[in-house]
Amino acid sequence: MRNLIRFILNNHFALLFILLETTALVLVFQNNNYQNTVAFNVSRNISGFINTKIHSLTQYLSLLEANKALHEENRMLRNELLSSYHIATPLLEEAGPAGEWERRYNYIPAKVIANSVNKQYNYISLDRGALHGIEPEMAVISGSGVVGIVTGVSDNFSTVLPLLNTDLRISSKLKDSGYFGSLYWDGTDPEKATLTDIPHHVTLNRGDSVVTSGFSAIFPEGIMVGTITDFEIYGGNFWAVTVRLSADFRKLNHVYVIQDLLREELLELEEAVGYD
Repeated sequence: MRNLIRFILNNHFALLFILLETTALVLVFQNNNYQNTVAFNVSRNISGFINTKIHSLTQYLSLLEANKALHEENRMLRNELLSSYHIATPLLEEAGPAGEWERRYNYIPAKVIANSVNKQYNYISLDRGALHGIEPEMAVISGSGVVGIVTGVSDNFSTVLPLLNTDLRISSKLKDSGYFGSLYWDGTDPEKATLTDIPHHVTLNRGDSVVTSGFSAIFPEGIMVGTITDFEIYGGNFWAVTVRLSADFRKLNHVYVIQDLLREELLELEEAVGYD
């Protein structure tokens, strides 16, 4: 209180001037229609500007919540797809026409918190880790297609080796004919990759879909990779196929990490029979 009194005493001339100016302006605006109209319009414009900004901010925050809810809904729908299940009954005829189905794949939602696309050895970081069920060598996809493979995991975060990394190769196939090969990125265009080992007698068409082959314990079969844009013969007997990637790595925001509930069983069997 003492400080307030001292402030008033030290600045009483300035405060008196402001008070008189304010009183004069109020009297002018109250007693003159033109000035009153101008003041009202200015006030309305300022109020409208502030309300517009508040509304835009509210819509943006609501959009974030909507995207989060949509991502979760997509996860639930993916988990209910028939491709996420397998027949667990030893003999189908023993279980009746429908068989007995058990879940094979579980989709874990995650958000991209770091990403690069302009290097030869790009990387991605996610906001989910071991506490959320994520482990190394799990597949990562977006709503559009293949993204990469989990390489490192901490309690709350994980790192991903993306398709845009020259160290990664993914077994992929032509969706229509079923011929498969190895897909890799050559380190140049972040929108395109190359599919090799497709025999030259196979008929190719621009626009044909390329999907994951399922010939690994990482990616399920049939995940979209991209579409054919060009192809040429190499080595005399095979096609080198240019594939436009379906996932836009420049806009990655939300992804899904795929947990294969039968992965350990498959790996143990392959190790037992001596597969490399």
